[in-house]
Amino acid sequence: MKKLFTLAALATLVSACSNSDWRTASREPAGIAPNPSEEQEAVIEVYGADAFSWRGWFAIHTWIATKEANADEYKVHEVVGWRIERGQPALHTYNTATPDRFWYGAKPEKLLSLKGAQAAELIPRIEQAVVDYPWKDQYTVFPGPNSNTFPAWVGLQIPELGLDLPFSAIGKGYAN
Repeated sequence: MKKLFTLAALATLVSACSNSDWRTASREPAGIAPNPSEEQEAVIEVYGADAFSWRGWFAIHTWIATKEANADEYKVHEVVGWRIERGQPALHTYNTATPDRFWYGAKPEKLLSLKGAQAAELIPRIEQAVVDYPWKDQYTVFPGPNSNTFPAWVGLQIPELGLDLPFSAIGKGYAN
């Protein structure tokens, strides 16, 4: 009976781990970011979503989005490990109207949100921290540097952000 239970538990685990197909997982916006065509103030937001596949049981993936006052789009800054495998830097910046997209099927949540004059003052410092990030071309799941090391490092460079990543942001401590 014990072997049967163990086998059933293992089958469930393998099934759960293999359900996620990154090619078909949702990348739709979650609807939690201010619409840049409506929000004229500067905005800084940090998002976190369950990491891809079974990793999401333990860890999140985090990213930073900034929008300057009157901008039509956000700049999203994030570190993605598979870019290294393709010969690209792990740190990636892109423009989008939807910085709150699902992370391969996982709905993001806001970990930080700043607007107005404070955000406008801090955005240039975030841009400089992106340029200065020391591990642009490195990625290691554990202990880091990884996707959580990047926002943690930015937060250390700019304490005024008040960024406090959760325990599940594995790799955040690498930045210390």
